[in-house]
Amino acid sequence: MRHPSDGTLRRLLDEPAGIADADREHVAGCPVCRAGLAAAGEDAGLIETLLRQEPEVDVDAGWRRLSVNLDTPEGRSATVARPGRWRTGWRSPVIAAAAAVALLTGATAAAATDWLPIFRTERVAPVTVSPADLVKLPDLSAYGDVAFTERADVREVPDADAARAASGLGVPRLAGPPRGVSGAPTYHVGNRASAVFTFSAAKAARTAQALGRPLPPPPPGLDGSHFRFTAGPGVAVVWPSASGAPALTAGRVHAPTVDSSGIAFATARDYMLSLPGLPESVAAQLRTFTADGTTLPLIVKSGQETNATADVNGAPAIVLSLRDGTMSAVFWVSDGVVTAVAGTMSADEVLAVARGLRWNP
Repeated sequence: MRHPSDGTLRRLLDEPAGIADADREHVAGCPVCRAGLAAAGEDAGLIETLLRQEPEVDVDAGWRRLSVNLDTPEGRSATVARPGRWRTGWRSPVIAAAAAVALLTGATAAAATDWLPIFRTERVAPVTVSPADLVKLPDLSAYGDVAFTERADVREVPDADAARAASGLGVPRLAGPPRGVSGAPTYHVGNRASAVFTFSAAKAARTAQALGRPLPPPPPGLDGSHFRFTAGPGVAVVWPSASGAPALTAGRVHAPTVDSSGIAFATARDYMLSLPGLPESVAAQLRTFTADGTTLPLIVKSGQETNATADVNGAPAIVLSLRDGTMSAVFWVSDGVVTAVAGTMSADEVLAVARGLRWNP
């Protein structure tokens, strides 16, 4: 039997009752389609990820955001289509990128008692990952410990004024209703969120052993070093379709930053790229990133998504789209703020929306 289309997988998230039994059964038994369903779930959560780092998330799961090993259609629907849930995780396009940058970009040495700013987001760039490599990406917790120090507390607020007051950001509003959007928007805000990752040579050694590969000797000072990730506050506006399902989301968040304590980051970058578990295709792309600590990677799933560069009112942007054209998103950075617009529309349409956004000051 042929694989269901990307559009069918996307519909399985939003309207599972509308999917034919044959397609359900195929997805349940097909690893390729389960990976595709996971990818569709990631696309549906692009903007939510900008805001959400839920305190109840098991940090030992690390970059996990969506398992591709669910065994039943019912289980998958319960996980990826729960109304009102803002999906999250360290494998999400934005949060995983911030974590990768923290470990892979360059900086000078920091005094052990001080936090040294080593990463400030000024631009975004794509990192292409195959579905097979995506599910192989290692948990951050495989190499150390993660502890949340500030919680996002994502919540709905009554209107744009309340969203602006809670986030400190201008709130996106549409110049005019695009195709597929119908009805009044809802407003969501999140506080600043931060977490500290502590590298552990012992954990890294156990991970390497489980993979059947030797652990390269850690450079002096890396064991026990801390890296602090911070993002937010943020705001998102969600416009519904005629059916009530989300049709368009525009989100803004104070851009991710990373601070370091205890080691020169050029050393950490080279070492982390050599660790077992990181697919070489991903490591090779990260090696091409400049070491100035300003470029935030965005994960692009090869064979399922396309990406292109664009301009949004003078700011360089990255446009991601599902290959069947059913969903697109555009990301850009300006004045220390990451903005993303995503919707069930073509790349040209979502880019036109992004360029036409207005802001409640």
